[in-house]
Amino acid sequence: MRVIVADHPLIAHKLTYLRHKDTDSPTFRRLADELVTLLAYEATREVRTEPFDIETPVGPTTGIKLSTPKPLVVPILRAGLGMLEGMVRLLPTAEVGFLGMLRNEETLEAVTYANRLPDDLSGRQCYVIDPMLATGGTLAMSIRYLVDRGADDITAVTLLAAPEGIDALERELGGLHVPITLVTAAVDEKLNGQGYIVPGLGDAGDRLYGVV
Repeated sequence: MRVIVADHPLIAHKLTYLRHKDTDSPTFRRLADELVTLLAYEATREVRTEPFDIETPVGPTTGIKLSTPKPLVVPILRAGLGMLEGMVRLLPTAEVGFLGMLRNEETLEAVTYANRLPDDLSGRQCYVIDPMLATGGTLAMSIRYLVDRGADDITAVTLLAAPEGIDALERELGGLHVPITLVTAAVDEKLNGQGYIVPGLGDAGDRLYGVV
């Protein structure tokens, strides 16, 4: 698995205000959206393309367009929804599928509760978006789910990652014979006893949408 920590002063700036405990939900949503667009630029660096012949006002040339089948963006519900608009802003022709996973707060294991994905993902590049890579259980299960349906190239985009989560992904996905890439804004210090990233930014879903 390849890990890319996006190194840009604007990313660090926006992440700082996302972390701040006094940042309200509307501001948090806006910053998350802006940050994801910056991360998406790095995440899509190897998006598949094919030649495309066009006519400019002064003559013919060959450019590129996204290959078929189009890439698939998969937000992990519910917190991943806060990253969706920023991702599709850069990939407006991508298709979107949804995967609902819930972390058991006692066992810290992920359980699937919703699925809106094509049955056949053969030959598809997938971009999985979820704000936090903490224990790694949710993301590992999501990636395996996509590979089982035929996806052959997966990039996960997160705002933050914990070293334990990265280790878990490498351990759980080591046997998969498809390229896996993680793009994140920062790798934090550790997980605490409740499975939260430290220093982190708290519960991303609650900060995006409120406590429900």
